[in-house]
Amino acid sequence: MTATEVDRRKDTIRQQVWKLLDQQGVVAGDGSAHGRIPNFIGAERAADQLAALPVWQSASVIKAVPDKAQLPARVRALREDKVVYMAAPKLAPPQPFYLLDPEELVVPAEEAASSRTARSVARNVGVDELRPVDLIVCGSVAVNRHGVRLGKGAGYSDIEVALLAQAGLIGPETTIVTTVHPLQVIDEDIPETRHDFSVDVIVTTDEVITCGPQRRPSGLDWKELSAEQIAAMPVLQYLQENR
Repeated sequence: MTATEVDRRKDTIRQQVWKLLDQQGVVAGDGSAHGRIPNFIGAERAADQLAALPVWQSASVIKAVPDKAQLPARVRALREDKVVYMAAPKLAPPQPFYLLDPEELVVPAEEAASSRTARSVARNVGVDELRPVDLIVCGSVAVNRHGVRLGKGAGYSDIEVALLAQAGLIGPETTIVTTVHPLQVIDEDIPETRHDFSVDVIVTTDEVITCGPQRRPSGLDWKELSAEQIAAMPVLQYLQENR
């Protein structure tokens, strides 16, 4: 399968899942699932399921995406005194992560964990300031039971994981989990490329799925990064200049 065919197949799966979620009315609020990580109804229940897992309970440092679907997990983490690193939108700032430290918060956890509020109350930090990460919480448009996932297509989550791996902040022992609606768990194969990562655990509103085998990058694959991506992210520009 060529790169173009892989991209087309991935987009077909995204469109099918987005359409299904909209048809079934499982997207929170009045919004559509299309074009985003779906903010699914039951995200709070999925966060509860996640919080019951030993890997969550033993984690003290969590890296989380800024999407609304994972907001309940971020709130839960802060309330349980876990440090949360949340990626800034599109990894655009030179220091592309927000540091949410429960000991430093000046607003309630449910406010601080919001991507809109975090940018005004949290300190921006670069990869060189991050502590080793115990658990990664990512969002997905679709995921199969082998742990192969699809984001919304921009590739930011893949870059975040590659950055952490390259810096030695995550390793094979670091669990990657995604929280999704049951309808986002599909049975069909999802094509993968070298820079894609898989998840170790899928948590839905009523099920916890352990996946395998583990697949994740050891660092950034510069051949897979476009000139536009590098130009849009100062952190990539810096790393490219200092290779």
